[in-house]
Amino acid sequence: MLEIRALQIKRGARTLHYDLQVAQGEIIALQGVSGVGKSTLLEAIAGFVAPETGHLSWEDADLTHTPPEQRPVAMLFQDYNLFEHLTVMANLKLGVEAAMQYEIPRQARVLGIADQLDKLPGRLSGGQRQRAALLRTMLRPEPLILLDEPFSELDAETRRLATEWTKTIAERFGKTLLMVTHQSEDVSRLAHRAIHLNEADTDHA
Repeated sequence: MLEIRALQIKRGARTLHYDLQVAQGEIIALQGVSGVGKSTLLEAIAGFVAPETGHLSWEDADLTHTPPEQRPVAMLFQDYNLFEHLTVMANLKLGVEAAMQYEIPRQARVLGIADQLDKLPGRLSGGQRQRAALLRTMLRPEPLILLDEPFSELDAETRRLATEWTKTIAERFGKTLLMVTHQSEDVSRLAHRAIHLNEADTDHA
């Protein structure tokens, strides 16, 4: 279980407050107006933002002050984290265990990017880059997956395919997943439940 208790994070003049529990294997959609702290919550879980106070744990292990590289977390940022000097295939292999790398061509075909594997990321469209980064994140060994607007560059049909694929992979490999999205279709297709963050959880200095 992911447990966040009385977590407070400073963002400029604002203090954001978080309390939530996510069961192992759950798929959660984080929703709320822009600026309410959805992406900040993912960054805090990943260890890139330090809390002022509070407690964050995974499977009863305290992660509150654990460095990012030691957390059981894989995160897809909005800028996709692709290395421009490496081919798409080389990017996809980064962080993916050798025993899982056989999945890459197969899953790339499902996502419609199999013909892009030998190219550099700079030659891909925004939607292709997004799918490549999503594929790498979902195949990583970490049990806790964080996705920040993972389908924002995709057209309606590709978005439907990608959300259904993400749910299939998450359930197949027992991932716990938190996703920031503004789209109700993403919630209905992918999430087990939604958590709504609101301004009531924010203090202004």
